[in-house]
Amino acid sequence: MIPAVNIDDLPLEHWTRGERYESSDLSIGDRLGLTMLGISINVVPPGKSGCPFHNHRCEDEIFIILEGEGTYRFGSEVRPIRAGDVLGAPAGGQETAHQILNTGTGPLRYFALSNQSIADVCEYPDSGKFQSMARLPDGNRFRYLGRPEGAVEDYWDGEPGA
Repeated sequence: MIPAVNIDDLPLEHWTRGERYESSDLSIGDRLGLTMLGISINVVPPGKSGCPFHNHRCEDEIFIILEGEGTYRFGSEVRPIRAGDVLGAPAGGQETAHQILNTGTGPLRYFALSNQSIADVCEYPDSGKFQSMARLPDGNRFRYLGRPEGAVEDYWDGEPGA
């Protein structure tokens, strides 16, 4: 089988969380046989974001904007984005934290690509939490979500608008 997909044929999974977060997306790397590179297609409606402001300690990410407009929050800066933009989110500390927000009137559609490290720590500066993740040999994942002062049970705990 040739490892190829057409994004218009993919069954995107729609979800929403609170008033601020919503997306229709799908991870497609496994459909292409990729094991060391992650890729997803994301479609975010106006006024929404597909994830909280976060940074990865081990994984680099790239976002390729296909359609729409919005803003890219990166560290302490915010810049407008539009179709054709390619955005980098290198691994690092909170100075590399990032978030895409749809500020346009139509859908914001983009690819998100990342290296697939065996383990990563993700930090969420707005809510003060962190997530530790590891890919296990059996295909499952280990995940711990907490704050330096103690564990939390809910991924969205403390996120604005969630």
